[in-house]
Amino acid sequence: MQPKHEVADVLHLLSAQVETLMLNTWQLRTLSALKKCRTSALGGHIDACNECGHVQISYNSCRNRHCPKCQGQHRESWMEARQSELLPVPYFHVVFTLPNTLHRLALYQPQLVYKLLFDASWQTLQKFGQRQHVHMGMIAVLHTWGQQLNLHPHVHCIVPGGGLNGQKQWQNIRADGKYLFSVKALSKVFRAKYCAALKLQLPEEYATLSQALWAQDWVVYAKRPFGSVHSVVEYLGRYTHKIAISNHRIKDITESEVTFSYKDYKQGGIQKEMTLGQGEFIRRFALHILPKRFIKIRHYGILSSTWKRQKLKQLQQQMGVKAYRPPAKIYAPQCPCCKKGVLQIQLYFDKRGPPAMYLGKAKTTFTRIKS
Repeated sequence: MQPKHEVADVLHLLSAQVETLMLNTWQLRTLSALKKCRTSALGGHIDACNECGHVQISYNSCRNRHCPKCQGQHRESWMEARQSELLPVPYFHVVFTLPNTLHRLALYQPQLVYKLLFDASWQTLQKFGQRQHVHMGMIAVLHTWGQQLNLHPHVHCIVPGGGLNGQKQWQNIRADGKYLFSVKALSKVFRAKYCAALKLQLPEEYATLSQALWAQDWVVYAKRPFGSVHSVVEYLGRYTHKIAISNHRIKDITESEVTFSYKDYKQGGIQKEMTLGQGEFIRRFALHILPKRFIKIRHYGILSSTWKRQKLKQLQQQMGVKAYRPPAKIYAPQCPCCKKGVLQIQLYFDKRGPPAMYLGKAKTTFTRIKS
C-alpha cells in the first residue's frame, strides 16, 4: 500500500529553506535527488497494455541509496546473491555499537569514525576466532540512526558460528552450535581495538575523549542462532537497505511540522509518536546521509568477495551443499486495468515531460525503469 506521506513531501514544503539548515553540499545534493524521485524532473516512459490498450505514465526513480522509495529492488537483488553463498552452519546476529561520547566526532569525521567501527568489529571477531584456531567470516551493515532519528552508529553483523581450522575443514565454535562468544568479553576487546585505532588516527581528539571512552561500558549484542540457514538471508535483508526512516512511519505533515512513529525500546518497544518542525526533521534525516562512495555493507574473512571467488565452492562441496540456481525472473508488469495483459513501453521522455497528447488519457504511476 502506498504511504500517505513521504520525506519528499517535506522537502517540497521546505523548498529553498533547506539551504538554511547548515548541511554540506553532498547532503544537499542527496536531498535534491530524493525530492525529484519519480517526478517529471527525472523523465520517464509511457506504457500501454497489450490486451486492453490501457495507457499510463511512469516516472523514473532517483536510485539513491538514501531514498525511501528506491530500496526494494536493491534489497531483493542483494538477497538473491547471498542465497548462493550459504553454508549449513549456525549463524549469529551480532551488533557492535559506538558510545555516545563519539557522536560529536562522528558529525565532523564520519568517514573515519565509521571506518574504524567496521575495522574494530572485525578485528574483535578475528581475535576470538584465533583463540579457537579458526578463520572466521562476517557480513556487516552500518546503521547510524536511532528510532527518533538521533545519531546512533552501530553495525549489524551476520557471523557464521565457526570457521576453517588449520586443516581447511569447517569447525564450529561450540559443538552444539548454540553459542558464539561472551558479549562482555567482546565488548572489552571491541573498546580496546577502537580506542587504539582512534589514538593512532586522531591523537589530539583521542586525548580529549579517552577518559570518557574508557569509563563507559561499550555495548555488543549477540542473538541466538537462526532457526534455519535460509532464514539468515531473509533476516539480514531487513537491515541491508534500510534507511533512517521509511515513508510508512510518517503519520502526518502540516505546514510546519512532521509527525512520525517510533518504537520506544526503553519501554519494551511500544509504538509512540513524535512531532518535529519540518526543518528539524530534515536536519535529523540528513545526519544519516553517508559520505560520498562510503561502503555501508562489507564482507570479511571467509565471506569476503576474494575468498568466496577462490574457495567457497570447494568448501560447499566438502559440506555437501547443492549448487543454488536462482529462479528465472522476467519483468512483465501486469495491467492494472484488465488484469490480463502486460504493460509494454511505448515511448521514453525526458524532464520536459510526456507529450501533451498522452496527458489527458494516461494514468500516472511511479514505477522505475528496469535497466
